[in-house]
Amino acid sequence: MILGKSKKLPQEGINNILIRGTNWIGDAILTLPAMASIRATYPHAHIAVLVKPWVADIYKLFSAVDEVIIYEAKYDTPAGVFRLASMLKNRNFDAAILLQNAIEAAIIAFMARIPLRAGYRSDARGLLLTHSVKRTKEIRKVHQIEYYLEMVKALGCVSADREMRLPTRINIQDARNILQKYIPETNKSIIGIAPGATYGPAKRWFPERFAAVADKLSESFPMQGILLGSKADWETAEEVRKAARTKLINLAGKTSLREAIHLISQCRLFISNDSGLMHISGALNIPTVAIFGSTNPITTSPAGNKTTIVHQNVSCSPCLEETCPTDFRCMKLVSVENVFAAAQNILNK
Repeated sequence: MILGKSKKLPQEGINNILIRGTNWIGDAILTLPAMASIRATYPHAHIAVLVKPWVADIYKLFSAVDEVIIYEAKYDTPAGVFRLASMLKNRNFDAAILLQNAIEAAIIAFMARIPLRAGYRSDARGLLLTHSVKRTKEIRKVHQIEYYLEMVKALGCVSADREMRLPTRINIQDARNILQKYIPETNKSIIGIAPGATYGPAKRWFPERFAAVADKLSESFPMQGILLGSKADWETAEEVRKAARTKLINLAGKTSLREAIHLISQCRLFISNDSGLMHISGALNIPTVAIFGSTNPITTSPAGNKTTIVHQNVSCSPCLEETCPTDFRCMKLVSVENVFAAAQNILNK
């Protein structure tokens, strides 16, 4: 048992639930099975999720929540937190389930006078929770999907499928229309490449190697490569585009998250660093080559059963550092041939 006994939430009398979602795209994806567990436990309840605006589309497209409440920038002050709590108080929620680990989530739920407040006993917030779950050393070592699933299970929620499947809220025609918007004419298979990573350069494989993989794939496979990411990833994506001989379309920073999700859903293959877009691809069960260096594939590999992890074991990895403090060997040892072989194996199936 990786979690001890915890006080269970009641099975009856909970009709209006607030879930505090996580703040980053990858983390949001990894909480989806836990959210499915909450929905299965309370099938008739109204479930709202409180999230930052940049992850809102994740919950709109992937989860079975009834409502997305945006944690707007105006709430990022002490006075704003009070206004947010007052607004939530007027909603008369029966329970708040806090997937976010921060004390702020518990403070807001407490100030909103939500009678049942549940989550991990983290960040010194135990006294603010009515139903707390101890974070053991063992639970911190498991995959993040299990980390969240075990929490809601400890609270009395039913078990849910760890693996993700194509979300019903993604419309295939919408996806094709978005693809046509950015690539008006192509009869080639789409290969997505995400060469960026929000956390820091230690998670980023080399742009010239992404380009070399794209070139090798284009020699034997009719493909149109697209580069995806945020505005902050545009420069890295442009380095990949310029280094490649094959034509790649740089869409980093040009699409909304919703559009990026739909574009990934149309990919024959997705090649990515450990990033939010990697987790989206896994959740869509798109064949994915996921490149890991400074981070730990044991705890943060993408969901789905069509993922190949490319990772070289070195003594200093996973270090979880934003910037490599030594010689970046974890990424240097990942060769073009390693990634190309993984991609080719997928495409040949």
